[in-house]
Amino acid sequence: MKKIITKIAAMLLASAMLTACAAGCGSKNKNSDLLAAIKDKQKITIAMEGTWAPWTYHDEKDNLVGFDVEIGEYIADYLGVKAEFVEGEWDGLFAGMDSGMYDLIINGVDETPERGEKYDFSDPYAYIHTVLVVASDNDEIKSFADLKGKTTANSIGSTYMELGEQYGAKVEGVDSLGETMQMVLSGRVDATLNAEVSVLDYMKEQPDAAIKIVDSTEEANHVVIPMRKGEATAALREEINKALAQMREDGTLTALSEKYFGSDITKE
Repeated sequence: MKKIITKIAAMLLASAMLTACAAGCGSKNKNSDLLAAIKDKQKITIAMEGTWAPWTYHDEKDNLVGFDVEIGEYIADYLGVKAEFVEGEWDGLFAGMDSGMYDLIINGVDETPERGEKYDFSDPYAYIHTVLVVASDNDEIKSFADLKGKTTANSIGSTYMELGEQYGAKVEGVDSLGETMQMVLSGRVDATLNAEVSVLDYMKEQPDAAIKIVDSTEEANHVVIPMRKGEATAALREEINKALAQMREDGTLTALSEKYFGSDITKE
């Protein structure tokens, strides 16, 4: 219930912010220094889904936890401010950041040329492969090439949705990894594409789930922190990169990766 209320509040706030921005807040964001604004209010607002284990999810006590949550907390501490996490559905995170409601998105975001046209990125802090998942009794789909004419399920606007479409699949939008897997298990869709580490985590937590991995991308995707493009975010981006570099040097990145993924995905 807490998560639902948080998401409803976020959507209402997003609507209000978008309405207000129609009056010209976009130009104000463009010309202001985001780092200075963050330090002035002593708070950095970070958007994430909260439903994608082990990146961002809720534990048995309904606390927001995960690899990216701790990344965000470290960055906030490095900047000397408080981290405020706001949860929302994937396709609304970027709209919220565009409007100025969120300062950053930390949610296992892949670096892509299309996103690079609109956003600036931090240095990569993790590297992941995309895998293709089908039901255990599905012997028809054995590779990405077999997706043509099939149906898949993925978050709207995600790189996994885009990859499925590139291979000719019809993609149905979903809100969470759990829902995605249930659609595969029930036969509502033929397959899904997702981060290998997330799928392996799901299979560990649900050992009886009748699913299997049939293909994987050869090259790893670069996981980055996106922010609005331009000089307004330049100083913040520089400080975030320093924080990530410090996390590498002091071993925090590796330790967090092993804690949440069982292996070190922070090295290419």
